[in-house]
Amino acid sequence: MSVIYLLLTISIIVAVGFFIAFILAVKNGQFDDDYTPSVRMLFEDELVKEKSNKPVKINKD
Repeated sequence: MSVIYLLLTISIIVAVGFFIAFILAVKNGQFDDDYTPSVRMLFEDELVKEKSNKPVKINKD
């Protein structure tokens, strides 16, 4: 039974360590996306063209 308590304690310590590392990475801006906004304007026309090329269905009621 003492092994279970030991494993739970170690797993909680590891989980807290990963959580602290995640918080520090977010605060340092590691997950900020600086590249996508700068190239979004290059591909915006393609998205508009794809939408306009779809045939329009007209209901004749």
